[in-house]
Amino acid sequence: MRHTKVKDLLNSTTTLQEVNAKGWVRTFRNNQFIALNDGSTINNIQCVVDFENTPEETLKRITTGAAVSVIGTLVESKGAGQKYEIQVNKLEILGDSDAEKFPMQPKKHSLEFLRENAHLRVRTNAFGAIMRVRSVLSYAVHKYFQDKGFVYVNTPIITGADAEGAGEMFQVTSLPLDNLPKNEEGNIDFKKDFFGKHTNLTVSGQLEGETFAMALGQIYTFGPTFRAENSNTSRHLAEFWMIEPEVAFNDLDDNMDLAEDFIQYVIKYALDNCQDDLKFLEGRLLEEEKSKPQAERSEMSLLEKLNFVLENNFKRVSYTEAIDILRDSTPNKKKKFQYLINEWGADLQSEHERYLVEKHFKCPVILYDYPANIKAFYMRLNDNTEPGRETVRAMDILFPGIGEIVGGSEREERYDVLVEKMEKLGIDKEELYWYLDTRRFGSATHAGFGLGFERLVLFVTGMTNIRDVIPFPRTPGSAEF
Repeated sequence: MRHTKVKDLLNSTTTLQEVNAKGWVRTFRNNQFIALNDGSTINNIQCVVDFENTPEETLKRITTGAAVSVIGTLVESKGAGQKYEIQVNKLEILGDSDAEKFPMQPKKHSLEFLRENAHLRVRTNAFGAIMRVRSVLSYAVHKYFQDKGFVYVNTPIITGADAEGAGEMFQVTSLPLDNLPKNEEGNIDFKKDFFGKHTNLTVSGQLEGETFAMALGQIYTFGPTFRAENSNTSRHLAEFWMIEPEVAFNDLDDNMDLAEDFIQYVIKYALDNCQDDLKFLEGRLLEEEKSKPQAERSEMSLLEKLNFVLENNFKRVSYTEAIDILRDSTPNKKKKFQYLINEWGADLQSEHERYLVEKHFKCPVILYDYPANIKAFYMRLNDNTEPGRETVRAMDILFPGIGEIVGGSEREERYDVLVEKMEKLGIDKEELYWYLDTRRFGSATHAGFGLGFERLVLFVTGMTNIRDVIPFPRTPGSAEF
């Protein structure tokens, strides 16, 4: 007999049929009531065991975490809290779970404890919900771009280019680390390495994505990226997923429109398709907030916050205007900011971004026209900017609770301007000859942005640590599992 998913059983429209359900025991009460979950939904189905006619040995094996198969009749439930239950006729233990040793007992566990048991944490309600929401958001990303005719491009994971110019990259080598070959200058001879040159794990697929946009019109990447930044914070991972659309003939305004529309679409898709999970995560967040001082609590519940993003247009503010607001703000004047804003040209920190969104504008904000010297070399230089205050057509989208969620720009399409910027920053033109070719042959205005997928999942699930929204987090000093 084929088994039916718990989600389908709970949504069933007919009863008194014989059904087979398989899953894992969440709880077993009074030697009679099994709460069974198979991961298809956050909700369990109650399975009522005829304990008088079930061997004692079998009853003892029904423990939290055990895998079981039940065959029985689907009936309307007499108990509160569920619509249907299964009156069990046949019970089979598929896999035992030692109650003394299984770490995921039905009680409240700290997030730190669950991170240490990342291979089992997905068996809890919270992490089951987070990972289902993550899956739905992934699908929504592809659906949005595919429905709009974008081409999905798989850019390389191993690269010789550092797109961000940050230099914090993981090196890829097959050279023997205990006996590195040296050249005549005494430096490591990468010509003897697997690729015949120095290579790294990618920090972004953008540069390669641009080459495809200049042929296919509109493309997007969605893949893993890596950053060897020694940041042990709740907002950083060493391995994370990036979504990077790139569109030929789009300028900065088109880019802002696309990013806003895209974010609102995927959030709405999650709201429409993850109702039970988001409702549970909202309750979890509410409980967590109770332990915080009133001033640190969120003014909105999780669902209110998500709907707030859908119902409000994103406020577009120039960097220069934002600096004026921050300089005159109370936390800056009272020296409450960790990083005080004194002058134009300062790089904004998360505390400044969150102040603009949460306290000043009280809506998502898009900052644009940043100083050229704090942004990457490929961003288009604005015309008519005063010397010493050059700006680029960059934009960042700022969200409540997390600060920057999207970073993007109109790209520098003028060959000579791009070369001059690369020379000034000491970026090897020979290494990026292929990137410069897009400016040599049929160059045109184009723009794109990057969205760190985990930051999106963080926002939608209401979690506060990015390590809790990726299956197996990779962070400084930790590559378990």
